[in-house]
Amino acid sequence: MAPPTSSPNLLTPIEPDRAARLHVVARAPAVSEAVFPTASGRLVVAAASACGRYHEVNEDTHSELAGTGRLFVVADGVGGGAMPQLASRLLVDHLHDSLDGQPINANAVSVAMLYADRAIAAALARVTDRPGAATVALCAALDPAAASWLVSWVGDCRVYRWSPAAARLDALTVDDTFGHLGEAAPPGGSPDDPARMVGNGATAGANCARQTLAPRELLAICSDGVHKHLGAAEWRRVLAASLPLAARCEALVAKARANGSNDDATLLLVERQPRERHRAPIGREGTPS
Repeated sequence: MAPPTSSPNLLTPIEPDRAARLHVVARAPAVSEAVFPTASGRLVVAAASACGRYHEVNEDTHSELAGTGRLFVVADGVGGGAMPQLASRLLVDHLHDSLDGQPINANAVSVAMLYADRAIAAALARVTDRPGAATVALCAALDPAAASWLVSWVGDCRVYRWSPAAARLDALTVDDTFGHLGEAAPPGGSPDDPARMVGNGATAGANCARQTLAPRELLAICSDGVHKHLGAAEWRRVLAASLPLAARCEALVAKARANGSNDDATLLLVERQPRERHRAPIGREGTPS
C-alpha cells in the first residue's frame, strides 16, 4: 500500500488569550521513571509534564514508560486548533501502534506520521468541523545496545543530546517554524509559530536524522513549554547535577515554569548507562576472597 501524501495547508492555529477567562493555577508536574535493559547496560528514562497555568487540561502527551523501551515520543497539541489534548494523545498512540516491534527507519517514521495525520483529522471530524493538530519529536533506538538512534520531528518540539564528559549540550533538531522555513506567517501569527504539524495536512512526512549516544550521554525530548524558557547554561547546570534522573527532569520543568512558561511543559530524558562491573571482594592477604 502506498503511503498517503500530504502537504502544508490551511490551518495555523494561534494560541488564544486564555488568561482572560481562566484563573492562574499552579500545578505540580507529573513525574515518572523506568529502567530498560540493553545489550550493553540499561536505559534509565524519566518524564515530567506540567499543565499550563491557563489550560484546563494538559495538551501535551508523552510515551508511557512501559513496553520495550525502544521508542520515546513527546507531542504538543496545537493551541487554537480543535481538541489539542486529543490530537496529541492520538499522535503518540498512533506512532507507538505503527512502530513498536517493527524495524524503524526514516521511511517507516515518515509513513507513520502521514497515517497519523489522516487518523487524527478523521477522529476530530467525527466530533467537530474545526481542524486540529499536534507537533511532535521522537527518538527510537536502532540497535540492541541503544548506541544508534533515529531522531525525528515535526513542528517545534525539540531533542537535545547531553554529553557529561564534555559538559556539552547539542540541539539535534531544527524547529519547523515559519521563520526557519522562510515562509510568511499568517495574519496574527509569528515567524516563531510552527508551520508544520500533524493532523491538519500540514506535513509531508517527518524530519529524520541518525544520531549516536555514548555511554552516560542522554537525550532530552521536550515541548516548547520547556525549551522556550531554558537557556543553555540552565540545561547544563541541572543535567550535570548529582541527582536521580527523575529529579533532574522535574527540576528542568520547574525551572521553565519559574522562568515564565505558562504553556504545558513536558520533558522526557533517556540516559544510556553502561553495565556496572563488579569486583571480587578482597581478602585479608590482598587477594580475591
